[in-house]
Amino acid sequence: MKNTQVSVQKRREDILKMIKEKGGATIRDIAQTYKVSEMTVRRDLQLMEDRRLVYRTHGGVVSWENIYGTTLFNEDIMKWRDLISRYAARYIEDGDSLFINGSRIALNMLKYVSNKKVFVYTNNGWALGEKYSEGITVCLTGGEMRNRVMIGDYVMRNLLSVTVDKIFIGCAAVYDDGEFRYDIPTEIGINESMISRTKSDKVYVLADHTKLQKRVDRENSYGSSRYEKQIVLVTDEEADKTILDSLKKHGIEIVIAS
Repeated sequence: MKNTQVSVQKRREDILKMIKEKGGATIRDIAQTYKVSEMTVRRDLQLMEDRRLVYRTHGGVVSWENIYGTTLFNEDIMKWRDLISRYAARYIEDGDSLFINGSRIALNMLKYVSNKKVFVYTNNGWALGEKYSEGITVCLTGGEMRNRVMIGDYVMRNLLSVTVDKIFIGCAAVYDDGEFRYDIPTEIGINESMISRTKSDKVYVLADHTKLQKRVDRENSYGSSRYEKQIVLVTDEEADKTILDSLKKHGIEIVIAS
């Protein structure tokens, strides 16, 4: 039966009630309970997170009422992400032009760039209202805004008219087999367009240790992508060593922000 706006809203209300009652849930459990795809669950949870109703973890979700005092959400994660942003900013040189995708950790790099002239092209709606050093110019691609990320044909057309020096991107997850997951699948095409219009033969991917995951099976590979250029993964000291070793075997260069 085709979903109606009412049935979708009812499902989301039920999911939120389930999360609050249990304190948290995995994406797989929610998908099985409500007989929908995991991608549908991710979209529902993203809307809830935007409204500060839940906090998404990698592979699950917790209610805001149950966040504090748990290991799923703490200041350390935010510190690691900030450290990665600051560390990655050293790769930006005076006069560089950059692509930055919808990643907040990648966009946050710009706060650590000073006394340099840098031109940034991005589909990242989080850039709106941010203040950066005088030498930084940010150009938004435009397009349909979804969860603070600009997507759609308009974005693609604008990207194809631009060439930049370097690219910095984030992702929803890094799998140990060298694939990167995105919860908005159309981001994959946008990222690939950005990469194709980048002069550098390297792609800088910023991801904290909570985003590094082992591939359990291929069932949930929808929304995953593998890139042909050299990947430089900037992560933190808490990253799982076995996952890092596997990524290295797949040709990914690992940089530990410390």
